[in-house]
Amino acid sequence: MPNTATRNSAAVSHFEERLRFETDVSDVHAALEAGTPGYVVVDSRGAQAWAQGHLPGAVHLPTAQIAARAAEVVPAGDGVQVVTYCWGPGCNGATRAALEFAKLGYQVKEMLGGYEYWVREGFTFQTPAGPDRRPADELTAPRWAVSCDC
Repeated sequence: MPNTATRNSAAVSHFEERLRFETDVSDVHAALEAGTPGYVVVDSRGAQAWAQGHLPGAVHLPTAQIAARAAEVVPAGDGVQVVTYCWGPGCNGATRAALEFAKLGYQVKEMLGGYEYWVREGFTFQTPAGPDRRPADELTAPRWAVSCDC
């Protein structure tokens, strides 16, 4: 059995790598609200899902089109951070989309929770009728706070 220092080192490496390539809806919301330069959120779902609702400011680029269209939709270069999302935690579409961007050389993260948790945490989303918002689901976000403070 490895000693404690070795186990901790492996754990530190593991979690640092996860944070390097994953983000959550609260952090994405904060980055969008702050107007973080070079921050591009990509909805990798199909056209019907996009029309049902999407994150404000997101660009629509279904996973199957990333290889062919990424350069025309998402600027490349230093300082560009792509964040992909799909439906929710039961879907690996954002993972597949992030992989496609990574293959093209983009700095990319996957947004954990997807569109589902964006809506469930009470953030505004865009629909064909305009912006909409639902009350925060107390199982995913504190009822009276801005964030979970984690």
